[in-house]
Amino acid sequence: MQLGLTKEQQEFRMNVIGGSEANILMGGDDVKVLHLWRQKIGEVPADDLSDVLPVQMGLFTEPLNRHWYEKQTGHKLTSINETRISIDHPFMGCTLDGITYGGKAVWDAKHVSAFAKSEEVAGRYKPQMTHNMICCGLKQSVLSIFYGNHKWEEIDIDWDQEYADLLLAVEEEFWRCVQQKIMPVIVAPTYTGPVTKTVDMTGNNAWANAADEFLKTQPQAKKHDASKKVIKELIAVDVKEAYGHGIVASKSATGAVTIKGAK
Repeated sequence: MQLGLTKEQQEFRMNVIGGSEANILMGGDDVKVLHLWRQKIGEVPADDLSDVLPVQMGLFTEPLNRHWYEKQTGHKLTSINETRISIDHPFMGCTLDGITYGGKAVWDAKHVSAFAKSEEVAGRYKPQMTHNMICCGLKQSVLSIFYGNHKWEEIDIDWDQEYADLLLAVEEEFWRCVQQKIMPVIVAPTYTGPVTKTVDMTGNNAWANAADEFLKTQPQAKKHDASKKVIKELIAVDVKEAYGHGIVASKSATGAVTIKGAK
């Protein structure tokens, strides 16, 4: 089995900023960003990931993740392992794990620690998912996540225009430095939102109806997705957590909403 990148994949990545590299750029880590810049200008070789266990675990579990996601949700994945380049920003490219929701959403498989929290995972991969949405011209994305060997969860990361503008500005400046071979000045991107409150939605009839539908129709993918959309739209911009009628909806600092049945 292929453990590292193929020659074609390496060449593709050399000529664009990839989705996982967006995570590096938005992380603001001087050492990692400068190392990536040196790779892009050909000063150092691409990283050999064949001995990086988390990367290889992700590669080996991706086929199972696809199967599990399709079985649990009823959604069919397409465009598996296809490469895409942004029409408007040709320095941005990605290799897709898949496309879901009938062509409307980017899909990505992740295998994380058994002790990872949903909010942390959503925040960690928001740069990559936003980057891939830009490359594909889509405004929805889905993380399909294995936690260790005992739990699976899907998290929707929807389009956030303010965040996308910030990401584009960071990537454009980095690519300018690559093209001109100018060492980039590392400034950690800042993105904060007024997400502070916890509210009880028990008295909201629209929430009650949507929550009831959410719980009853989870095996029915289309109704399930529609109810999630309603619930998300009912959460005000300054709300961190909303609960009622058997569900809890939590919003991360990056704006990702996770909906679960209440314990």
